[in-house]
Amino acid sequence: MVRLLCLSGGPAEEKVTGVERPGVRQRRASAKMGMGASAAGGAGPIRVLMLSWEYPPRIVGGIARHADELSQALARAGVEVDVLTAHHPGAPAAEVIAAGEGRVRVMRAAPNPVNPLDFISDIHQLNFLLLERLMSEGELDYDLLHAHDWLVAFAARTLKHGRETPLIATIHATEAGRNRGIHNPVQSYIHSLEWLLTYDAWRVICCSEAMASEVTGSLQVPSDKVRVVPNGVDVGRLQCSDSPEALTAFRSRWAAPDERIVFFVGRLVREKGVEVLIDAMPEVIAAHPEAKFVVAGGGWHGHLWQRAATQGLGHKIVFTGFLPEEDLPRLYAIASAAVFPSLYEPFGIVALEAMGAGAPVVTSDIGGLREVVRHGETGLHTWANNPHSLAWGINQVLSNPKLAEKLRAGGLKEVRRRYDWDGIARQTQAVYAEVMAEPGEAAARRAPPLSEPGVRPGYIVCEEAPSRS
Repeated sequence: MVRLLCLSGGPAEEKVTGVERPGVRQRRASAKMGMGASAAGGAGPIRVLMLSWEYPPRIVGGIARHADELSQALARAGVEVDVLTAHHPGAPAAEVIAAGEGRVRVMRAAPNPVNPLDFISDIHQLNFLLLERLMSEGELDYDLLHAHDWLVAFAARTLKHGRETPLIATIHATEAGRNRGIHNPVQSYIHSLEWLLTYDAWRVICCSEAMASEVTGSLQVPSDKVRVVPNGVDVGRLQCSDSPEALTAFRSRWAAPDERIVFFVGRLVREKGVEVLIDAMPEVIAAHPEAKFVVAGGGWHGHLWQRAATQGLGHKIVFTGFLPEEDLPRLYAIASAAVFPSLYEPFGIVALEAMGAGAPVVTSDIGGLREVVRHGETGLHTWANNPHSLAWGINQVLSNPKLAEKLRAGGLKEVRRRYDWDGIARQTQAVYAEVMAEPGEAAARRAPPLSEPGVRPGYIVCEEAPSRS
């Protein structure tokens, strides 16, 4: 069994004052044969530490669910996984999650002792608190580190260099991609940390070919260092088990009995394309007066409602705010269409979840959505940032019940065939095995150069550092 330390982010010989730690040589040898227990001497499972700034019940974006379901799938496959993550009110500092015959141990940092100045300060304090939490366990002996995005970069590289432990990083998105370039000092700073994490990592995992192209271009990661492993979906989690009566009562919270729900879920930020959806409303309502738009997700929505109201359609859209996880399967079950008009989407996990829940999907033709959705078979593509094209796609689904049913069935079949977590865990294990089988990474470590992209930007004054979530 392999144990991983995941930071929610290859191989090196583990040494203490120049002496290889017991069992490591045997585990390295067994890794060449597979990722289970050693066949050469029972050295025990491989241990992985996974680092993530979000992990359920702390859910900010898609990393939380990814880290949760991947760590459990790895544990079911025989990898011993510890997760190091941020504090969340009401969540225990430590817990053990059963996963088949394995288990995932979760360690949560203490809350910030002082209020941070801004988002960047908050993340810096988090990285110190992650290290403090791990040190309090008195256990630092892992075979691999797996970090998720730049938000845990400092803790990940401290453990890599301090303990000479191989580091793997999953990059879920980039600052340049989110903002269509680097335009200010804060973005430059985040870009620097993304580059530094990928420089320190022995392998960089991306969730799509589009994201792989982005990190090789924007972050100048060598292509032979990048591996594409898609996101996954737990289809069972997305099935609605409510009785028809309970589902009807739930539906009445959002729409009248004769209205048909067009559903969007995601953060209410520009890159998710909610403005495009609102601008598509007049054409959809003209063809389907019964349509009702339900928008779920955290973030300020006053300006979005005003945008709809100025078109005379404020009564045709409702903003639910951040919804609990158990409500999402219900909304997918009552939706006539699930719509994701993103302007930037490294993978498109929300579209994949909608497909797994059996909803007909309409998306923009951008980034990972091109790979997740096959046009006309598992969903419909529309032109990015084009409300007329988006309205066409929504109207196609609302007007053609046979097409809607085809997309429902095709999407669910595709998710079960290609995006099952156990299969994705096997692909991740293959990356771990590559790293474990390549000796000498820690011994060959070098200080990062000072002239690479985004490294050492000028100082940022507090007024320039935004508050982010």
